[in-house]
Amino acid sequence: MSPRRLSCKPGAERSKPRPDIILSFTTTGECRLLDFLLAAMPDRKRTTVKDYLRHRQVMAAGNVTTQWDTLLPPGTEVKVNTSREFQTLSNPRLKIVYEDDHIIVVNKGYGLLSVGTDTKREGTAYSILRDYVKRVDPRSKLFIVHRLDQHTSGLMMFAKTPEAKETMQHNWNNMVIERRYVAVVEGGAPDPASGTVRSLLAENSQHVVYTTTDPAIGREALTEYETLAARGNYALVELQLATGRKNQIRVHMQQLGHPIAGDRKYGAATSPIHRLALHARTLRFVHPVTRRDMNFSTPVPASFKSLV
Repeated sequence: MSPRRLSCKPGAERSKPRPDIILSFTTTGECRLLDFLLAAMPDRKRTTVKDYLRHRQVMAAGNVTTQWDTLLPPGTEVKVNTSREFQTLSNPRLKIVYEDDHIIVVNKGYGLLSVGTDTKREGTAYSILRDYVKRVDPRSKLFIVHRLDQHTSGLMMFAKTPEAKETMQHNWNNMVIERRYVAVVEGGAPDPASGTVRSLLAENSQHVVYTTTDPAIGREALTEYETLAARGNYALVELQLATGRKNQIRVHMQQLGHPIAGDRKYGAATSPIHRLALHARTLRFVHPVTRRDMNFSTPVPASFKSLV
C-alpha cells in the first residue's frame, strides 16, 4: 500500500491562526468601565475581569484601555478579547485614534506619505497600518478612502472592508459632515479676519495646482477660514473645506496673500518650524455601516501655538 500523501506540510495545521474570542457590549447609560464589565459579564469573577483590563484585553470606543475607572458615555461600544491582548500599533509617526471592524481613524505625522508612490511602497501610513491589521489577523485587508499630503499632519481614515470603502468614496460629500484644518500663515492676520475663498483650481504638468478662470479646465473649490490668533508675521487660522480639491487650502491661502508657513511650493518665504504648518484637526463623518455620527478632533500642534 502506497503511503498516504499529505495535503500540506506536517505541522501546518497547528500554525493556522487561532481566532480570537471577542465579546461586544454597548453601554446604555453613563458608567465606570469596571462596573460596566462586571455587570455585562456576571459569569466572570471580579479578578478575571480585572485581569482582562490589566492585560490590555479591553477596548472602549475603539481604544485599548487599562483604566478601570474610565467614565463611559451612553452608547459606548466595549469589546473584551477573552483569548489574548488586543494588538496595538506602536509607531512614533502614526497613532490609531479609533478602530472597529469596518474603519480605522489615525493621526498621521508630518512627512509621512499617506500611500505608496512609484518609488516608495513601504514606510507609508497605508503600509504601516496594513502590516498592523495583518498581524492581528493574516486574512485582514486595508483599503484607502482618502489621502493627506505628505507634509500635512492630522486625521485621516482607512477602511477595513470593501463595502466600507465603497460607501465612503461613492457618497463622500454626503457622508463627510465636517473637515477642519489649522494652519500658521505668513503676513500677519488676514483682513478680513474670517471669510471664504472661492476659485477654480487646475493642475499643470509639473503637478502644481493653480487658480484659473477657465471653467473648461478648473474645478470649483471653496474654503472657509477664521483667524484664531496672530503675532507679528504669523497668524493661526482655522479652515473648513466645503470641497476637497488637491492642495486646495495651500493654493487658497496663497491666493489670499497669506501662504502657509513652510510652504515654499505655494509662496511661503519662511519655514520657522521646519515643516509645512498645516494640520487636519477635525474629521466628522457618518459611519459607513452603523450610520453613527463619528466626530474626532486633535489639539492644535504645540509648535503652531508657539508662533502666535
